[in-house]
Amino acid sequence: MTKQYFVAVVGAGPAGLFGARELANQGVRVVVFNRDIKPGGLAEYGIYPSKHTMKSGLRKQFRQALDLPNVEYFGNVIIGEQGDLTLNDLRGLGFQAILVTAGAQGTKWLGLPGENLTGVYHAKDVVYYYNQLPPYSQKPFRFGKRCAVIGAGNVMVDIAHYLIREQKVEEVIAIVRRGPAEVKFDKKEMEYVIANLDVAALDAEIQRVTPIMQAVGQDPAAARAAILEALPKALPKVSDTRFRFEFLASPVQMFGDAEGNLTAVEVEDNILVEKDGEMKAKGTGNKRRIDVETVIFAIGDKVDDTFGLPVEWNEFVKRENPRFPIEGNSFETPFDDVFVGGWSRKASSGLVGYARKDGTNAAKAVWQYLQTKQPIEVNMDALFERMRGLGKPVVMKDDIRKLEAAEAAEAQKRGLEAFKFDTNEEMLQAMGFMETA
Repeated sequence: MTKQYFVAVVGAGPAGLFGARELANQGVRVVVFNRDIKPGGLAEYGIYPSKHTMKSGLRKQFRQALDLPNVEYFGNVIIGEQGDLTLNDLRGLGFQAILVTAGAQGTKWLGLPGENLTGVYHAKDVVYYYNQLPPYSQKPFRFGKRCAVIGAGNVMVDIAHYLIREQKVEEVIAIVRRGPAEVKFDKKEMEYVIANLDVAALDAEIQRVTPIMQAVGQDPAAARAAILEALPKALPKVSDTRFRFEFLASPVQMFGDAEGNLTAVEVEDNILVEKDGEMKAKGTGNKRRIDVETVIFAIGDKVDDTFGLPVEWNEFVKRENPRFPIEGNSFETPFDDVFVGGWSRKASSGLVGYARKDGTNAAKAVWQYLQTKQPIEVNMDALFERMRGLGKPVVMKDDIRKLEAAEAAEAQKRGLEAFKFDTNEEMLQAMGFMETA
């Protein structure tokens, strides 16, 4: 039997799949474990559903990585202290290194009063819902007439896109902790929603915060121009939704009615202060209420603190002095044999391109670590036996091909550009795992 290095990759998003490819190309035997049935991670379930060309191109690249002969795929398998297998279980199966690229599976909340009200959601859950990721695809969401989205990045714009163009709500309010000069969204993303922007309201809002901006040397006119840069390529309106901003405002609590439904969000007005070369928001003590039926927090994510790795500041702890740094970054955890990449290394950073590069670099660090070890005789039989013993459907590469063919056939039958099953049961049935109930 040929001796090989043996590595487990946890997570099948861009970081995991490009990391697996990097290792496989070095001759490593790689096994990818994925919580979801379908590979792709946020590239499959985070990119806006209508971006068919981008998704199709990424799926093709992912397929090429999975098609490598020394890469195995096990979907519908949860790794973690409360999952199907723990990190110690993986070690027991002979894996010499574990690359964790499971993204930021935890939910980041601010701990505000009223977060448990119906109508208060985290952006990730909403994105998973409209991208049809089970079980989020089956959860009830209350999108009222007036919706507030907390945040100023591309996720906020994606949520606004969905509320404006799909739900067609009456009003979407972006509540932004800092000012117009600190917004983080891309001009390209703004093209989807800017036709619904209430420009008069934007001007009034910029006028309101102008003294605060000027006090720290910011140019309100330049900030306005940057926000409106997407106007020439605005998509035509499909709804009468009013889209507006509330700058320099931080949510402090939510209020609800007797039935537990959200009725308002209270915000505190902020000023800007410069600290360590960065603009920070500082509360003024002045509070006011905004009547809304929905609040969606688009404030980033955190890693899963039940995974089995130490967590600090919403991220897995990395070694400050790594043995195998790549481009000055540490991909190493306090455990010698466990590495992190993508959002598992730095939560909510960048999009697919970032994840791809970070996963590849993490794999390079793993490869350097493997050079301190000897290749082993890989016992795949023991691994397959363990998978069979889980007592649940475990999805492999051939099954994914069946699922892709079934979804393509369904899209053709329905005359759609793309089709996606949105329950695990339907996916498993399409792959031949189970009969309809």
